[in-house]
Amino acid sequence: MGKKKNVTFDDIAKFTKFSKTTISRFFNNPDSLTLENQEIISNALEELNYKENKVAKILANGKTEFIGIVIPSMFNHYYSEMLNQILLTYETFGYKFLVFVGNEREDVERRYIEELLAYKIEGMIILSYTIPSRELANLQLPIVTIEREDQYVCSVNTDNYMGAVQATSLLAKHDCDVFIHTNSPIPPNLPAYGRIRGFLDTCKEKNLKHRIIFKPFEHTYEQTQNYLQEILNELERDFAGMKKGIFVSNDTHANILLNLLVRNYGTLPQDYLIVGFDNSPISTEAVIPISTVGQQIDRIAFEAVSLLVELMNERKKRKPVPLQEPVHKVVPPVLIRRETTEKQKEPH
Repeated sequence: MGKKKNVTFDDIAKFTKFSKTTISRFFNNPDSLTLENQEIISNALEELNYKENKVAKILANGKTEFIGIVIPSMFNHYYSEMLNQILLTYETFGYKFLVFVGNEREDVERRYIEELLAYKIEGMIILSYTIPSRELANLQLPIVTIEREDQYVCSVNTDNYMGAVQATSLLAKHDCDVFIHTNSPIPPNLPAYGRIRGFLDTCKEKNLKHRIIFKPFEHTYEQTQNYLQEILNELERDFAGMKKGIFVSNDTHANILLNLLVRNYGTLPQDYLIVGFDNSPISTEAVIPISTVGQQIDRIAFEAVSLLVELMNERKKRKPVPLQEPVHKVVPPVLIRRETTEKQKEPH
């Protein structure tokens, strides 16, 4: 059998008796045709079993239908789940994604962004935080960031402050003797700093004995485990015999902390309560399911892509209207109670 011939614009034009210019308008600017002519061409494509040549379309109109994504790492389960949810939006919006992992290196991320721009992407979603938002805004490309400094670009973030209040209040209901928050030293202009402020404000408002323990957590399992073991040693030394409520900055760290305790004691001791942050899959898959502040990752991902598509569509208009200021959307968190707190309840 001979090789099946690809259907060309010329074939469609002959079949419909329209000009090739009209056929081109159908693909690149269908609203410029009447509904009747659009239907005639659409039916012809079905009759001819036309398969769209994506490369030819890109060359014709310069629109790649690609979105670039830059994330800091795949170590934190939050980022892997966020990436998963972003990719799932293809079914709704039809955009494909080019993904780079920056590993927290500014020089690497700049190189990756240059690479993405070379691919003529139509927009970017940035989760990495090494490059200032002012520099991102100067790229003159639709950009939406998630959970990072966002003064000059559009963003979608969790209400981190409210999440910290929920986590700390949950621990307070269990009458802990001391309240601990573990985190990396982060600047106040990052959305995640709200977790620190929310913890501190709740402890002060409720007059709770508390401590924040900062460690320069790395995106490696070994280093994170070492830091969390140091934290446990400190808690065992300073708060022996006291009921400790620990609000951990993310579920990945909460799971490692939980594993260290289970290795030492065979289970989660009665004097330890743990609340994480994210509601990434690891929180339910842990050896003891972890109470957590759910970030509604699926909703954040959808909102981010939806906002970016709005920006990209506006940019494609003949007379686009630029934003007067960046759009910042905030998604409320949802407290999820699981066994690392709820098994500690006293019987009625």
